[in-house]
Amino acid sequence: MLCKEIMQVIEASYPRNAALDFDNVGLLAGRAEKEVNRVYLALDATDAVIDRAVEAGADMLITHHPLIFSPIKKVTDEDFIGQRVVKLIRNDLSYYAMHTNYDVLGMAPLSEKILEIKDAEVLDETMEDDEGRKQGIGRIGNLEKPMTLEECCVFVKHKLKLGSLKVFGDMGKTVRRIAVSPGSGKSAISVALRKGADVLVTGDIGHHDGIDAVEQGLAVIDAGHYGTEYIFIADMKQFFERKLPGIETVTEPIVHPFQVM
Repeated sequence: MLCKEIMQVIEASYPRNAALDFDNVGLLAGRAEKEVNRVYLALDATDAVIDRAVEAGADMLITHHPLIFSPIKKVTDEDFIGQRVVKLIRNDLSYYAMHTNYDVLGMAPLSEKILEIKDAEVLDETMEDDEGRKQGIGRIGNLEKPMTLEECCVFVKHKLKLGSLKVFGDMGKTVRRIAVSPGSGKSAISVALRKGADVLVTGDIGHHDGIDAVEQGLAVIDAGHYGTEYIFIADMKQFFERKLPGIETVTEPIVHPFQVM
C-alpha cells in the first residue's frame, strides 16, 4: 500500500482534527506516495529508533510523540532534530506521528480498560465525535472496590507492568474514585479534583504539584510519562493486524528511558 492509503485507514479511526490545537500530527517527513510493506512502531523518534527502523527495513515509522513539535526554520545536520529529519529522508522513511488525536480516541479508552475503571467518563473533555459523544483526555470512574493508596499503587504497577512509581499521599488513605491522564498530567490535577477523584494516575508530576494536590485531598500516582503511554505500541500493532493485515509491523522494544536505583 501507499503511505497515503495507510494514513487514510489510520485517520478513519484517529482523525487529525481530534488533536488538540497546539499539536503537530500527521505525515511530518517523507513521501505520501511511498510504497509501504513494513511499518515500525515506537513511542518516540529518537536516533536509536530511527536507526532500528532502517535496520529493520521499514518503509514507514509511526510514533506517538511528534519529532517535529515546535516550528523549525531550517532542516540541516547542524542540530539533533534536523539530523533526524535528514536521516529519515535519506533513508526514504516516511514518518508519521499520532499524538493527542490518539490520546483522545485511543489512549483514554485503553487506559480505562487496563486499569479496569468502572462507570468511566471522560476526564477532560476536548471535543464531540460524529455521534455527539464527549471525547477527551483521560478517564475518571471507580475502582472495583475501595482500597488503600498502597494497594492501589500495587494494582497500578501490576496493570501497567512497571518496576517502580512515585507516589504523593498517605499510603493508608482509602481510595475508590480514580482518574487517569496518561503522559504529562500536571494540568489534570485541577480537573481530577473538580470531578471528585481520590487518586490520579499520570506522569511528570513535580514536587510542588504533588504536595499541593495532596493538600487539596488528591493522591497522585506518578507512573511516568513513558510508563503510562508505552501501551500505544502494542495497541497500534493490534490495530494494524485488524485493519491492515497485509502490512508487516515491527515494534520498538519496551525500554524505560531512565532507571530508578
